[in-house]
Amino acid sequence: MSRSLLAHAGGPIETMKFILGTKGKMTTVYTAEGMAFAATVINATPNLVTQIKTAEKEGYAAMQVGAGDTTNKHVNKAQLGHTNGKALKVFREMRQRPATRGGTPDTTFPEVGSTIDVSVFAVGDKVTVSAISKGRGFQGVVKRHGFHGGPRSHGQKHSERSPGSIGGGGGRAGGRVAKGMRMAGRMGQERVSVRNLSVLQVHPETNEILISGAVPGRKGTVVEIRGAQGSTLAQGSSRSNL
Repeated sequence: MSRSLLAHAGGPIETMKFILGTKGKMTTVYTAEGMAFAATVINATPNLVTQIKTAEKEGYAAMQVGAGDTTNKHVNKAQLGHTNGKALKVFREMRQRPATRGGTPDTTFPEVGSTIDVSVFAVGDKVTVSAISKGRGFQGVVKRHGFHGGPRSHGQKHSERSPGSIGGGGGRAGGRVAKGMRMAGRMGQERVSVRNLSVLQVHPETNEILISGAVPGRKGTVVEIRGAQGSTLAQGSSRSNL
């Protein structure tokens, strides 16, 4: 399978591995040796490059991409003007990837209007996946922070899942609640990144990529898949699917 599917008028070019997709179901992938891996199926339709930011104009270098179909009534006027000014369609999601390669700025980007699809990744690649985690609502300290709770005996009746003392006496922090005190509160629905996941399979014909393990979010959550820091798309190289 070719890894160079960054298509534009000048042909494939070298760039960082980055794509937006939506989380699908989980499944099991078996290797030729009979090993089984839990995997998440991510549907990543081709992304379109909508803007190239430069250090001279924006103060930093980055590539902005759009993904997903929507209609004009579901986007704000700022995004509508941004895409219409470049004769592009509107997108469900627009994200950007800073231009860094191992900490060194990299200004090698495709042209605006170019497409990026799942074949920029290959089997065995290490990736980082970021998404918004599932919202858990208001939770106590046992579930939210992993507290063990109080003793289950010796006269303890209603304190199995209580947080216990927060040390709010005058001897600590002047009688106020210390900053960062772990207490009950809203849990989840925040950006979570999972590193060092492996690409198990890539299917350009169906725009699917299978990644080892679980990724944050519910089904349909927009996820960012990016190669390990310093990982770039090399022209002419290829790997086979599992």
